[in-house]
Amino acid sequence: MSAEATEERILDVLEEDAQASYAEIARRAEVSKPTVRKYIQKLEDEGVIVGYSADVDPKKLSGQSIAIVGVDVESERYVPVTRALKGHDAVEWLYTSSGDHTLMAEVRAPDGDALGEIIDEDITALDGVAAAHPSFLQERLK
Repeated sequence: MSAEATEERILDVLEEDAQASYAEIARRAEVSKPTVRKYIQKLEDEGVIVGYSADVDPKKLSGQSIAIVGVDVESERYVPVTRALKGHDAVEWLYTSSGDHTLMAEVRAPDGDALGEIIDEDITALDGVAAAHPSFLQERLK
């Protein structure tokens, strides 16, 4: 079995259950616990595994509204706008995009009104933001 195949099986288990023990990962990946320990350490050292987190459905939490916001940015203002959005507490994730918008941001707030205010007053008000196109998330299906 190749090292790449072993890594892939270990990563598959971790992606399904980041809290799995070494013994559980070893069982599901069909390798020994020392092998799991060695590969996880290697993947962490190489920056492949950058952290472990809980996958939370924010709609199940009381007082959470989420929007995916396409942000159109003037090219000469790309760096300062990106920095500002990366530093905003309500912006959970920020991605560059090759689609219809320059950036895609996941924005969270206590309710829809607060979310609208963040988009209107904090995002579209940034110098260099030409437009913001929010899609308010309703129900998580997967």
